Amino acid sequence: MTVARRVSRRRLLRQALGAGISLPLFVSCRKEPIPGSAGPPPRVPEPSSDDEPAAGPNDQVGVGIIGCGRRNGQLAIGKGGQGKMPKYARIVAVADFNKKRAGQWAAKYECPAFQDYRKLLERKDVDVVIYATPEHWHYLPCIHACQAGKDIYGEQPLSHTIREGRVMADAVRKYKRVFQTGEQQRSHPLTRKAVELILNGRIGKVHTVIGYNYPSPYECNFPAQPIPEWLDWDRWCGPNELVPYHTDLYLSRIPYVREKYPAQPAEKHAVGPGWMSFRPYSGGELANWGCHGLSMVQWALGMDKSGPVEVWVDPAEKLQEVVYDNPENRDRGDNIASRPIINCKYANGVVLTLSGTDSRLGGGATFLGEKGKITVFREGYECDPVGLDEDPLPAGAIRVYRNDHHMGNFFRCVHSRKDPIMNVENAHRVATLCHLGNIARWLGRPLKWDPEKEVFPGDEEANGYLDIPRRKGYELPDQV
Repeated sequence: MTVARRVSRRRLLRQALGAGISLPLFVSCRKEPIPGSAGPPPRVPEPSSDDEPAAGPNDQVGVGIIGCGRRNGQLAIGKGGQGKMPKYARIVAVADFNKKRAGQWAAKYECPAFQDYRKLLERKDVDVVIYATPEHWHYLPCIHACQAGKDIYGEQPLSHTIREGRVMADAVRKYKRVFQTGEQQRSHPLTRKAVELILNGRIGKVHTVIGYNYPSPYECNFPAQPIPEWLDWDRWCGPNELVPYHTDLYLSRIPYVREKYPAQPAEKHAVGPGWMSFRPYSGGELANWGCHGLSMVQWALGMDKSGPVEVWVDPAEKLQEVVYDNPENRDRGDNIASRPIINCKYANGVVLTLSGTDSRLGGGATFLGEKGKITVFREGYECDPVGLDEDPLPAGAIRVYRNDHHMGNFFRCVHSRKDPIMNVENAHRVATLCHLGNIARWLGRPLKWDPEKEVFPGDEEANGYLDIPRRKGYELPDQV
């Protein structure tokens, strides 16, 4: 079946409709089931796309890669927890502001390379795009891909600002695109089991959640280095002010383990920390790593379509400014930028405090109930008292989306046109929770939040943080 015929069939179908790699577990539990309620049940989830047939061997899906760096290198080879792309998916075009890196990918996959991703989106053989770009470059590829009729696998966190996330979600829904966010822990069977235990009251009513104390971003003022001739540095800066190029800003994380990716390392003597720690390119570890752990919080509290109503920091003081004038490791910045402690309160009374120091909480949180606790880690969970997870849940228990292969789930949903497990709205709510924590630290005072209207009611100063100023040509559209 040719691509043209397959795409045509999908278009007719849309009109007719109304247009994980398993990881080790450490569990210490005693058999002692506990009755109780974890709060009102969440919205009934969409049926799992694992129940849908995969595309046939002749239904080839053309993949466009936007961002040819470390993370997309992992996605391309199935490294990093999300699983491999199916055999019927083929990389047919790549794009990166770094034309040297894009060229290396193009040589490996025998496909065209572009320095402007919009040229990739014009191609008829590109059915889906996978982007793994700096956080400040998530919104435009997402919106433009939706407008071009492409389905999207977008890396986490969804957005760089709360307003961005809402516009991205609106674009996905308006153009009826399939969008999967790369928060692959949702596709882990042990995570799913822990979440269902919590939702079904095995620890009683949840009153407190303890998450990891993720650092916020800090500032960068590196001296200028020559801009590599193969890099469009102006475009890389995107909506932000054009600043001098420096390798230790351009790279994401330094050092990091290199796999057998298509692109060769860009750094020679880089120290770090990389753009992932710096405003205005990132929300820091609170957004980068926090979206994984806070995704577990939103899921297990049944808050995928909502969020907290209050946010504050302890002590009630503004985050101390940290500036890196020269490259150094992350220790100084992360230590200062993790103070003060972030707290959130949901409408049902549950309090989330990001005060944990156990690094395992970076991929989860500890849920405290009236009669026990469950701690979700990236690799599994622990429960106390022991044994509370041994008896099966009864018929009629609350069940969440069942999926064990994150990348496979995306491609199955491209075929079925159903929502994947980490759809754009779920991802927007998780990213919003991360942004709220940063804003509370920047302001240093208690904030009220309306999760339905997505504003700080009557707080003009706080609402000024819902988005960022943007250079001409990089505006966030009012309507998509």
